[in-house]
Amino acid sequence: MLEEKNDNLHEADGKLGIDMSDAAQHDAPESNKTDKAHENAVLSTNAEAEKLEPTEQTDHQEALDAITNSNAEEGEDETLKGRHEIPMKDYDTFTLDALVDELKQLVNTDKIMSVKDHIEEIKKSFLSKYNHLLDEKREEFNASKEDPNEEFEYHSPLKNKFDEYYNVFREKRNVHFKHLQTNLKSNLENRLAIVEELKELINPQENIKDTLKHFNDLRERWKNAGPIPKDKYNHVWNNYHFHVENFYDYLHLDREARDLDFKHNLEQKLKIISRVEQLAEETDINKSFRELQDLHRIWKEEIGPVSKEHRDSIWNKFSELTKKIHDKREILFENQRAGEQQNLETKKEIIAKIEALGTEKVNSHSQWLVQIEKVEALRNEFFAAGKVPAEVNEETWAAFKTAVRNFNAFKNSFYKDIKKDQNENLNKKLALVAKAKELQESTDFASTTPIMKQIQEEWKQIGHVPKKYSDKIWKDFKDACNYYFDKLKEHKSEENSEEVAAFDNKKAYLDTLRAFQLTGDHKTDLDAIKAHIEIWKGYGKVPFSRRHIEGKFNKILDALFEKLSLSKKESEMMRFSNRIDSLSDSNDTRKLDNEKIFIMRKIEEVQNEIFQLENNIQFFANTKNSKKENSIVLEVRKNIAIHKESLEVWKDKLRQLRNLNQE
Repeated sequence: MLEEKNDNLHEADGKLGIDMSDAAQHDAPESNKTDKAHENAVLSTNAEAEKLEPTEQTDHQEALDAITNSNAEEGEDETLKGRHEIPMKDYDTFTLDALVDELKQLVNTDKIMSVKDHIEEIKKSFLSKYNHLLDEKREEFNASKEDPNEEFEYHSPLKNKFDEYYNVFREKRNVHFKHLQTNLKSNLENRLAIVEELKELINPQENIKDTLKHFNDLRERWKNAGPIPKDKYNHVWNNYHFHVENFYDYLHLDREARDLDFKHNLEQKLKIISRVEQLAEETDINKSFRELQDLHRIWKEEIGPVSKEHRDSIWNKFSELTKKIHDKREILFENQRAGEQQNLETKKEIIAKIEALGTEKVNSHSQWLVQIEKVEALRNEFFAAGKVPAEVNEETWAAFKTAVRNFNAFKNSFYKDIKKDQNENLNKKLALVAKAKELQESTDFASTTPIMKQIQEEWKQIGHVPKKYSDKIWKDFKDACNYYFDKLKEHKSEENSEEVAAFDNKKAYLDTLRAFQLTGDHKTDLDAIKAHIEIWKGYGKVPFSRRHIEGKFNKILDALFEKLSLSKKESEMMRFSNRIDSLSDSNDTRKLDNEKIFIMRKIEEVQNEIFQLENNIQFFANTKNSKKENSIVLEVRKNIAIHKESLEVWKDKLRQLRNLNQE
């Protein structure tokens, strides 16, 4: 920045209190110069630019206009000064959450107008992304709604926060504008009044000392007059300087004082040029440009004229350096535009990929989940890709939304096709829920438990149901099943205590049975054995893990039957009756059915064996060796008799089972 700027400016203020522009070096006007002459005076403080060739003037003017316009805007609203200290971020790459956090931080600044452009960029980026999200939610709702009269609703806490912070900004901005407009109008009137008083200073009738004092007072009032509307900025400043120059010429200052003032002003402007030369080499172009604005403001508003011999050279040098920085800034913008063009190509590729996904046919929910994840990843890439050229921003955004919308429509068509199946699945599961609730109070555990297990298996085989019902019907079904099986568990717990008692009784009874002795009377002993069997059965069933005690009991019976010399059939049938009674008491119908199937298979096997042996007799009866034939035939007939006896036993067992079922 300009070295010793403030001290030198104070020094300049002390020289007759005059702060003039270079235009003061023109020949002094006649004392009777009219207001008409004033209207035709210099309209630009930097009048030296008119000395350039037409093409040079055009090139330089573009750079100078960029400075002037920015200074005019900041001259209207002083809170805009320093806004360059807050960098403009690429808000298009921010997530919705990050945008809200950034907005919250910016609205808390004291200089609300210095961040207004940032906040408007945040608003534009937030609303575009939020509206896109809203469109997707609406499409999902329309694809899944059951009632055509149901209205779409979507509430986002994030949107509420954004609105809250943005309203704070808007209120602050409105208060600022209201206050600013009042001040701008008042300040403009004040400055115009100062200019009018300057006109009246050129009066030969007044004392020169009083005139100089009045002039210095006007300059002080001008410095403190405050900002004015930017569209009046240049005109009012030029007007002011024109009359300051008029007053300067009117004073007819002595040559020595005038040259001293010119020399001081030249030194100040050379310092500015030296600083601008340094800025021209800075790598931070935006920072250089902002400081260049300040230096232009000082050159224009705070430093007076220089001698005519230096006027053109230093202005041209200053102008050339200004153009150099401006050109570097334009190159920076060109590079940014090139980056935006690259972002555009990236976003076009992303849009093309989403469009392609919107035509790939998939036939399962799991495959669609993969497709949805791909599109979500592409959406994130799109938002992270950065800005595109402003002239194609809306077009690119519209293409992106269309691609996503088409993909969603394609996806929704798939789910509409399976919606019918889901409704059918819903009806099937509702029927199972009703059945489970109907059976949950049953105490017929033997018959109900297999049914409950069966409907649980059926539930697993039924496919998906609409998401809005899945949680509720699953809870209803699970609650009914849990209720029943909890009761079954309690019932088994009670049964277990009875089974343990039965085991203890049977274990003790085995000792009694081992001590039992036959009397020798067949009928008496047989009745006693039957009585033991009835007592044993009366104790009930034992825990499954302890059923080995039944085998011990059967071994004792086998030994008694052998001593009793019962026929094989009688002993076999008694043991079978004991076994069947045990199964019958346990209410285990499945085991009884399995026993029946086993016996029927054994009957079929024995019959087939008898048939085969009888065929063999026919074969041996036709052989010539009668002696050998007779011995073989006898053996075969013996086997047939054994099998027929076994067949009768199996048939008796089957009859006993069938009689049990009839009972």
